[in-house]
Amino acid sequence: MERAERGERILEVAGELLLAWGYARVTIDEIARRAKVGKGTVYLHWKTKDSLLLAVMLKAQSRSQQRQVERLRADPLEVLPSRMMRGRFQDFLAEPVLRALYTDDSDVLGRLNDHAKKELAELIVEADRTLRRHLEVLRAHGLVRTDTEVRHQQYALMAIATGFFTAETLLHERAPDTPRTRAEILAHTVRSTLETAPEHAHRAATAAVPEVIALYEQLAELSAREMDRQIRR
Repeated sequence: MERAERGERILEVAGELLLAWGYARVTIDEIARRAKVGKGTVYLHWKTKDSLLLAVMLKAQSRSQQRQVERLRADPLEVLPSRMMRGRFQDFLAEPVLRALYTDDSDVLGRLNDHAKKELAELIVEADRTLRRHLEVLRAHGLVRTDTEVRHQQYALMAIATGFFTAETLLHERAPDTPRTRAEILAHTVRSTLETAPEHAHRAATAAVPEVIALYEQLAELSAREMDRQIRR
């Protein structure tokens, strides 16, 4: 088994155990046993359990970022906040690690979430900057309202998304019957709050999308560097 393949297998097993057992019960011994490698082999890749499980979280976020860029390349209208959040919500539903992260699931993450906020502080700041710049680009192209400050729009967008993500746990029994329906409700809420409806929306989105893609590719590159930094911490 090649080194890269071995590392991916260790990450996969670590993610499975994190979700099944929670942070506190996961051990490097059990990860090694299930990945069919020696304990020392795990430590060749990651020096601590925290750095390994942090890499699991980064990997899940990286997959979501890649899907977002793919959606932007496929359809310029994916630059709209409503479409972006609909995609992120669908990614959230498909990625159990993201669900635990975005809902601050202490049963799964234990103290790992606090550790992540400390270790990934620079990445979190850059993600905020990226979203704000994304909104600024859309404002410049007439796709988002300009009657309120961009920082207030960013807060509103994140508050709406957080509410919908959290509702998957808190309101699941009372939620509309399909994930697709809930994703569309989220999109409608964001659209009503932030967006304009110009006749030239597709043309404006086509003009805006290269700059927006560049923003998220830069964020993905920073995430990849952070993933590398966790190796042999």
